[in-house]
Amino acid sequence: MAKRTTFVIDCSDPVEEDEHLIDTGMFASYLGERIKVDNKRGNLGDNVKISNDKTSVSVNAAMPFSKRQLKYLAKKFLKKEGLRDFLHVLATNPSTYKLAFFQVQEKDDE
Repeated sequence: MAKRTTFVIDCSDPVEEDEHLIDTGMFASYLGERIKVDNKRGNLGDNVKISNDKTSVSVNAAMPFSKRQLKYLAKKFLKKEGLRDFLHVLATNPSTYKLAFFQVQEKDDE
């Protein structure tokens, strides 16, 4: 039995700001349609499981899996939803990404 690896995309910042900003169910289905297994989209089978709750999406893989692919797909999802100008994807630890708002600093007019 292969070792299972779990990756998490934490969407708590945008969800706490506005519950209608990101729908984690829609995000999970987007990932399910676009994650490639054996170079085929949507070919998850028993190798990759995607689950979501109110503030996060988890991807559980029983095979070698690229965390980088998740970042790419998360950025594509944000672009599709028109949120790419406000949110970015940060790696918080080796198995977790976080969607966070850009920090905007206002300049003083002095």
